[in-house]
Amino acid sequence: MSRSALSALLAVALASKSAFAQPDPADPTPLVDKTYAYPSGIPYQVDYNTAAIRGPQVGYNICNSTTENQESMCQTSMVNHIDDFCLWAPPIPNSTIGDTEQEEVAWCTKPGHGTRLIPAGALQGVQVLKTSAYIQIAGFIDQTQVNMNAQDYGGELDPHGADLRGNPLGGLMYSNAFPSNNGNNNTFQQVIDWTNFMGGNAFCMTICDPASSQSDQDGYCQNIYDRMGCSYNMPNNAQNGTFEVCDSDLKTPVGIYVTNGATMTYSQPASGDVVPPYTPVVPASSNCVTYQSAELYTANPTPTSGAGATTAAGASQTGGTSKPSSGSGSAGAPAPTSNGAMAVGVSSVAGVLGTLFAMAFLS
Repeated sequence: MSRSALSALLAVALASKSAFAQPDPADPTPLVDKTYAYPSGIPYQVDYNTAAIRGPQVGYNICNSTTENQESMCQTSMVNHIDDFCLWAPPIPNSTIGDTEQEEVAWCTKPGHGTRLIPAGALQGVQVLKTSAYIQIAGFIDQTQVNMNAQDYGGELDPHGADLRGNPLGGLMYSNAFPSNNGNNNTFQQVIDWTNFMGGNAFCMTICDPASSQSDQDGYCQNIYDRMGCSYNMPNNAQNGTFEVCDSDLKTPVGIYVTNGATMTYSQPASGDVVPPYTPVVPASSNCVTYQSAELYTANPTPTSGAGATTAAGASQTGGTSKPSSGSGSAGAPAPTSNGAMAVGVSSVAGVLGTLFAMAFLS
């Protein structure tokens, strides 16, 4: 698809953006409008107003060697490369994303960021797709190793939310991976718009280039299709057991599809079945470089034993019997299929076997 055609689709996606979100009167500045230079400009807490409807922020944003341990409450995330990225996950063991969305902390693959570390072996396959507008990371994880309940099909984290304060509250993200950073590994740009699905022993994340246009960021880092999971928000070819980095074409923004030559927009219902009228297409990729996990994640702590984890290779290959998390409206990552690839499908609520989504929480 040409760039001009994608631009037209992005305009449609922008026009479809939800209008229900309203700032919290006690903390009226949206999280996406709070910008801080790394590291000197970062406050101790980004979301510090205890009078706000949700909150207060449970963690902190100044993170360094004094905060780096497996009890860290650091809520400043880094997403740089396949060997150096963070995911949002709960601070307390056996939690569901739906119950802890505003409290998630950063779990990282590499020391040096003042965060918790993802335990050795928890990551079971990772694909990084690099594009001209965003970086997408998707893969498989033993989610019990990052404090998630083994049966949680999870939900979405993003810097928006109904009160525009983000999930987690005060969560910041930085990266040194974009071309506008000129390859300077010691300089980090704040990622303004991003989205991260966690659940079903899988995950996916898109971080939009802060130097890209606002329409690109709004379109590729959408947060209003939170009940449609990774398959639709971030189509990918992540494989269990494979760790790779590829160049990629741009994806078609979620919710936008073409039928009989006409561009259409699917609006996710507020409740009930989620049955998108189209099948997502994985963008073409090239120049893939494959790695061994042992060479990527060399300083990770020993995994927690006896957590009762369901491994990514065997999770819900027949659709599963897990119940969705309680909450108010989101969906987690899809379960893997029997061949280890990330499933492409719709919600089990709609009766389609193989991909489960939880009605987890407010986007």
